[in-house]
Amino acid sequence: MGYNIAIDGPAGAGKSTIAKKVAKELGYIYVDTGALYRGMAVYFLENGVSTEQIDKIGLMCKDAVVTLGYEEGVQQVYLNGENISGKLREEEVGKMASVSSAIKEVRMQLLELQRDLALKENVVMDGRDIGTNVLPNAETKIYLTASVETRAKRRFLELQEKGIPCVLEKIAKDIEDRDYRDMNREVAPLKQAKDAVYIDSSEMSIDEVVAEILKHCK
Repeated sequence: MGYNIAIDGPAGAGKSTIAKKVAKELGYIYVDTGALYRGMAVYFLENGVSTEQIDKIGLMCKDAVVTLGYEEGVQQVYLNGENISGKLREEEVGKMASVSSAIKEVRMQLLELQRDLALKENVVMDGRDIGTNVLPNAETKIYLTASVETRAKRRFLELQEKGIPCVLEKIAKDIEDRDYRDMNREVAPLKQAKDAVYIDSSEMSIDEVVAEILKHCK
């Protein structure tokens, strides 16, 4: 049985960045569950499915085999054997993942993979429902968040650095919409686990957040 650290929180809170650093500090495996859902989203988009076709997504997901691998310590995502890691951060993929991750069939298909990893290894796993649903018995649970304004600015700067045209107000609206979907979906909604440590990173540096999380790891 591995030691499990569950980090939950809304989109843009810095979960992936923080979780990677915590995993590196402890020598644990980092598991980005959001990347798994984005892998499924790539499959739906490549097969011409739109976010409105909820029924089709539920039926098609069984044909998408998403797995994780590690190359030089870096997590890679494979879709039916093909490395699709380079496609995961595209805007359309994120939007599709937000919609499709609310569908029961999609979540059930990925749940076993996530739990199996955590059973065998010491892991730092981040997502929306890790502490409440995927790993309810995790030894350390963190709920990491930040204000909508802070998260929008982070995403705005990230896109600007990549030379991608963007509008701050639109990014903020997209984040608010995504928060609403994540927190109000029927299956495993985003919420703070009762035994999770609440951390607001709005005014904190990455290193400060990492240090705070490490305080709560045995």
